[in-house]
Amino acid sequence: MQYCPASFDLIDPILFTIGPFDLFGLDLRFDLRWYALAYIAGLLLGWRYMTLLSRRPAIWHAPGTKKPKAPFTELQVDDLLVWATLGVIAGGRLGYVVFYAWDYMATGLRGGMITPDSVVERLLWTVTGITEGGMAFHGGLMGVALALFFYARRNQLDLLRIGDAAAVVTPIGLFFGRVANFINGELWGRPTDLPWAMTFASDRLCLPRHPSQLYEAALEGLALFAIINLATWKFRALEKPGLNSGLFLMCYGLFRAVLETVREPDLHMPEALRGYVTMGMLLSIPMIIAGAWLVHKALSRTAMPASKA
Repeated sequence: MQYCPASFDLIDPILFTIGPFDLFGLDLRFDLRWYALAYIAGLLLGWRYMTLLSRRPAIWHAPGTKKPKAPFTELQVDDLLVWATLGVIAGGRLGYVVFYAWDYMATGLRGGMITPDSVVERLLWTVTGITEGGMAFHGGLMGVALALFFYARRNQLDLLRIGDAAAVVTPIGLFFGRVANFINGELWGRPTDLPWAMTFASDRLCLPRHPSQLYEAALEGLALFAIINLATWKFRALEKPGLNSGLFLMCYGLFRAVLETVREPDLHMPEALRGYVTMGMLLSIPMIIAGAWLVHKALSRTAMPASKA
């Protein structure tokens, strides 16, 4: 629903529509949204880049290593794409429901008011609401981490090395995702009088705000991509298992925590905390700590050989 004129040429969140058409008596239509396209582009470009890393065995080992070998094969990268896709979608959606929409899920399920209809309604919303957005990065990260863990265990691969490769390519998807948030006119920032402030159609107050989605695209996408890839290709970070993973977690957590200060505060946070801390900040703190620990451990060990692939 549009509440005020946007300060930029509003882009339709739906790229194109097929239908409606009749199929066995059902009225069907297909909408391709920019948000979905962002996920598709991020996953496919990440897959191609990770395939490139599998073809460069020398970057995984110290110079002079005889018969260097990448820790995974191109075929395994293809399999990883499927696992990562399932992880990011399931984790991202469940993370959004748990971290940002739990009040809605719990409404009608308290005080003896639970009914079969209310349960079904909320379960359906958990699944179908994904078409309107409603994905959380921290949930997607957990989903992908679990998917990579089970895949690595099943195929006897080094989880840290898979995580290091994933860290190289993930900022691509983050960039496209934040641009899609901007196109959707969602996740805008706090009110400001800065010259580049924007109004967003979905804002009931129609106030000039920080285009925080673009800030995040710049830091979580472009800057993080530059940092991880500089570490990979200039400073040979892949020689030390866990270094790229740690850099990603630490830098993303720091960037996100800083940018949360200009994003619109979470309405579901307790009033005592609202305005001081956000859910994004709380979820980023463990990332920063875990990332710093991984970086320390990686730098304190010598380069290791790749695991069997």
